[in-house]
Amino acid sequence: RVTFGNRTVSNGCELKPSMVAQQPRVEVGGNEMRTFYTLVMVDPDAPSPSDPNLREYLHWLVTDIPGTTGASFGQEVMCYESPRPTMGIHRFVLVLFQQLGRQTVYAPGWR
Repeated sequence: RVTFGNRTVSNGCELKPSMVAQQPRVEVGGNEMRTFYTLVMVDPDAPSPSDPNLREYLHWLVTDIPGTTGASFGQEVMCYESPRPTMGIHRFVLVLFQQLGRQTVYAPGWR
């Protein structure tokens, strides 16, 4: 479950830039703390929806999130960068991947 402030996010919902200024609260379901997850948040429309030449702009990367907890319990590889779309309406995608185990992930050289 993803929450910005007191607003729970669902597919296709619209959020104003002021609502996403602070990193969201992300809760990971499951019933096994020995299962780990990686959370990725990207903007596929950077710099603009009509010219998305940057493609997947990375806004947040958290690894080793134990199941049953949330992103705050994981390893923040890339700190949250609040979206600041300059043109048009942007989509922001959060994807949660199940890991095979704990792993070392290094920050990419660019977002």
